[in-house]
Amino acid sequence: MRFIPATEHHYPAIASLVTSPQELYLVYPNGHYPWDVEQLKTIATQRHELTVGIIDHKVVAFANFYDLTPQQSAHIGNVIVEKNYRGQGFGKALIQHMVHTCQNKYQAIPHISVFNANTRALILYAELGFEPYAVEPMLDLNNGKVALIHMKYAIE
Repeated sequence: MRFIPATEHHYPAIASLVTSPQELYLVYPNGHYPWDVEQLKTIATQRHELTVGIIDHKVVAFANFYDLTPQQSAHIGNVIVEKNYRGQGFGKALIQHMVHTCQNKYQAIPHISVFNANTRALILYAELGFEPYAVEPMLDLNNGKVALIHMKYAIE
């Protein structure tokens, strides 16, 4: 997989990575299903380093930074890998790319947040060197209690 800056040309493909309201909630809790080009245009005005993962000229992954403060911290957000490409190391490669960009371009500590039910992501982030530092209570789409676990990169 190669990583390139996302452009408006990629937005329809990025939006199609999200296939359900529940999946969108995990990726972008403030979003409205279906995820669409207009929401991505708004994200592009508020976030940094919108990045797509490409395989065979196809968008299969997406992530970006929010709350970016150079020399301090950046939060990796909107992380998603296309369903048929999950479990093959592409999410790991995407997060490693974003960590590298955060550290080398911005000299910042990477942060990431994940919902408690997203076990695969929690384990992946821990394996990559992220450690929890806060838990934020939230409500899911059915008004059930969930925890948003905030993590930061702990490898020097």
